[in-house]
Amino acid sequence: MTARNRIRSLLTKACSTAVLFAFVLGQTGFVQAGPREQAKRIHDRIAGVPPSADVLDDMENDIVSGRAIEAAFTAMQDRAFYDVTLKNFAAPWTNEAMSKFVPLNDYIATVIGLVRDGQDFRRVLYDDVLYIGNPSLNLPNYSTSNNNHYESLENSGASLRDHLERVNQSTYTGLPPSATAGVITSRASARAFFSAGTNRAMFRFTLINHMCNDLEQVADVTLPPDRIRQDVSRSPGGDSRVFLNNCVGCHTGMDPMAQAFAYYDYEYNANADPDGELGRLVYNAIGETDPETGSRVQAKYHINAATFEQGYVTPDDRWDNYWRQGANRRLGWDPSLPGYGNGAKSLGREFAHSNAFAECQVKKVFENVCLRPPSNGADRSQVRSMVTSFANQGYDLKQVFAESAVYCMGE
Repeated sequence: MTARNRIRSLLTKACSTAVLFAFVLGQTGFVQAGPREQAKRIHDRIAGVPPSADVLDDMENDIVSGRAIEAAFTAMQDRAFYDVTLKNFAAPWTNEAMSKFVPLNDYIATVIGLVRDGQDFRRVLYDDVLYIGNPSLNLPNYSTSNNNHYESLENSGASLRDHLERVNQSTYTGLPPSATAGVITSRASARAFFSAGTNRAMFRFTLINHMCNDLEQVADVTLPPDRIRQDVSRSPGGDSRVFLNNCVGCHTGMDPMAQAFAYYDYEYNANADPDGELGRLVYNAIGETDPETGSRVQAKYHINAATFEQGYVTPDDRWDNYWRQGANRRLGWDPSLPGYGNGAKSLGREFAHSNAFAECQVKKVFENVCLRPPSNGADRSQVRSMVTSFANQGYDLKQVFAESAVYCMGE
């Protein structure tokens, strides 16, 4: 046997032995990260950066003492959890491309602030809340017409953990308190989803981002089509079957609820500012009317009225949740709420108080921390457990991050 063949033979045996050894260890359960490795994994997954030696010691001691959840909360004290993890977590919700690569804005900052403060996270869709940079940083003032305040905050390198301040959204935006709806009425959200169009984008992306369902997943052709607007053809391409078997499934639920946004628009000069960078959210308050409609309803709700003149003409911002009937009862609507109302705030509460909202937040956090979606029976059982815990802990999203990190710390 040549020297080359002997080397090849030895390497083959070594590899076979290593594979067998790994298999045996895996079958007998000996391959498992120790407390220190688990502590580091928790910190890496939550903060995205390695812990200091002292922090790692504290976390290891907590895990050894059966207090792994406390170890996870220790990891959340790192500023990187707010500056990086939560920023990247919320950024895709603020744009139609669902990109993480966007500057800090009022939507993202408000999500970060609510999580930092352990607030009831359901309020993200209906509270009169906004988070801004602390005045001590000498940032440009918050503006309804640009994002300079938040971009300057991000560029300053200041810790979002330490320098975000909660204020009333109505104080800074000029909206009546009754017209505020958490991140739905943030400037970033308005720019992305109220700009042009028919305001159905705001409904669809709120559904995607906060209920983890797109329209195709909630389509129901059994509901009455009486609230579908005039701009929807009842015979696309000359074939009414397309409408009855496809279009109606989304619009019967969407149009009655998207009516909640009838008084909102995003105003900008398309010629001077085609990307809408300098636009602002506008709201027709009591006594204000749109010149085209003669009412508080924005003109976009009446576009393409000739498409189907017998369609629904939006008179106000009254919404009704038709999904409380039919297949979408599975979303778990709160029986203590009426299922109808006026404006974005009450619709935001309808969404946020559903079982689907709570389950969606838990699934998103699980995937963010465990780096994979729930994929087997044990994962799904853990998600159900965390949904219950999320509710029992006052909808504090940090609890979900902690429990997810502990569940995956041995991987």
